[in-house]
Amino acid sequence: MAFEKLVSDFFDLEKNLSAHELDKLMELRQYLETDIKPIVNDYWDRAEFPRELVDGLAKTKLIGMAWPETEPFQTSAVFRGWVALELARIDASVATYVGVQNGLAMGSIGVCGSDEQRAQWLPGMHSGEIIGSFGLTEPLSGSDSAQGLRTTATRDGDHWVLNGSKRWIGNATWADICVVWAKDTEDKQVKGFIVPTDTDGFVATKIEGKQSLRIVQNADITMTNVRIPDSLKLEKANSFADTATVLRLTRAEVAWAAVGVAIGAYEAALAYANERVQFGKPIASHQLVQDLLVKSLGNITSSLTLVLETSRKQDAGELKDEHASLAKAVATARMRESVAWCR
Repeated sequence: MAFEKLVSDFFDLEKNLSAHELDKLMELRQYLETDIKPIVNDYWDRAEFPRELVDGLAKTKLIGMAWPETEPFQTSAVFRGWVALELARIDASVATYVGVQNGLAMGSIGVCGSDEQRAQWLPGMHSGEIIGSFGLTEPLSGSDSAQGLRTTATRDGDHWVLNGSKRWIGNATWADICVVWAKDTEDKQVKGFIVPTDTDGFVATKIEGKQSLRIVQNADITMTNVRIPDSLKLEKANSFADTATVLRLTRAEVAWAAVGVAIGAYEAALAYANERVQFGKPIASHQLVQDLLVKSLGNITSSLTLVLETSRKQDAGELKDEHASLAKAVATARMRESVAWCR
């Protein structure tokens, strides 16, 4: 089954990919269309994650592709952005799972881990044998994590003892490890730890009753005297600046994912408008409907060019935090507007 370029790629921006990258993107598109799209609504109804998809997603070889320990497919930031878009176009929850596993959990170990830690954990996460989560946000600390983190880490000989709470932690109810960020009680610096979720004192409780991203298994985490060896403290995670480096890796891809959500809504609305007949013709023939579709496509096109330029800067080594932040802020706002129109 062949898949052509997206109808919503109005300016044919996929042509910025290399031939090899485009082939890989088409493989991913086919997998998502045939294996994931038909089942996600059922899992959304049940607020459950389709765990049988982990092997299939791992076989795409697109999880952990940035790290040499995972036999990477050499790619550009532009390609990685398109991957995030494709995932979110089909389902934002599946895109979030991949973003947590690939960007936040593996990114923390890839950026802040020692060579030994990278070798120990990244290959298994790449294959899907090890599921990761990322524990930064807390019940009373979201955007102010640099200053407001309340989870503590206390050195005790060759171990660390963690105490505190985390909230909205994706994948946490079924993850094998959680990268936990905690404030060292001695020097007051934020540090990162790889915490196996079966460690005594670590409890993850699923957050129920969500209306968005229902497939994502978000959890409240409590840690009561969680004791881990010093070998699980991320070697290069010694301040919030190191945490911010990990977040910087994923910020642009979040913007791409927002464009993907808008595209998914637009494509569904366009298909429906061409099928639904009123007054003797498809509703796509009526100007009021056309106006909504055109405005949505305009949002998608402007956002897509913005995120494309953001990733080009990343590939050129010129990306600044403010570039990625602007792309994320604009793309998410335009996504919300477009989804409302398409709905």
